[in-house]
Amino acid sequence: MSGRKRIGIDFDNTLIDYDAVFLGHARALRLLKEDFRGGKEAVRAAVRGRPDGEQDWQRLQGLVYGSGIRDAVMFEGADAFLRRARSEGHEIVIVSHKTQFGHFNAARIDLRAAARAWMSDNGFFSEDGFGIHPDNVLFETTRSEKIERIAQLACTHFIDDLPEVLDDPNFPSGVAKVLFTNGIRVDCAHRLDAFAHWGDIAEAVLR
Repeated sequence: MSGRKRIGIDFDNTLIDYDAVFLGHARALRLLKEDFRGGKEAVRAAVRGRPDGEQDWQRLQGLVYGSGIRDAVMFEGADAFLRRARSEGHEIVIVSHKTQFGHFNAARIDLRAAARAWMSDNGFFSEDGFGIHPDNVLFETTRSEKIERIAQLACTHFIDDLPEVLDDPNFPSGVAKVLFTNGIRVDCAHRLDAFAHWGDIAEAVLR
């Protein structure tokens, strides 16, 4: 697809990597043993396997996506993608399924404000950074509202880590799907739209 693109991107676990944050906070809360190893999905499975694990997991999410977000980092290659997209004149729109407040969040931390602060600290809005307009960051309360927003924005592409978003029956047919798999190689015969690294995504989308 040639010409200027409007590229929609999910935020949590697509642009921002929480793996070390989930692991660190789960250990600090003694939800996991000190020698436990693994990223977010491994932590999720282990915590939810505990008695009252679902509540523990939701409490952990509220902590990580709130005050813990300051310790999160961008996925390798995502910064280069955003800089290249800007230099080539494409528009970036971030559309995230994120409630304003998490479950069991006694501190009532505004998760959307925390996400915007992290973006600001990491150069998303600055002229010497990625130059994304603050109005191009949109938070939706439900997955269906997120999908509706993607359709309204008339994105040319949408990048997400969740197959269930891209494969939703209501996902707009005119938007090219890009599945970020966080380093996991997927059988190309099964999913031609799956990419393990941001460098792979750049080559597929920014061409």
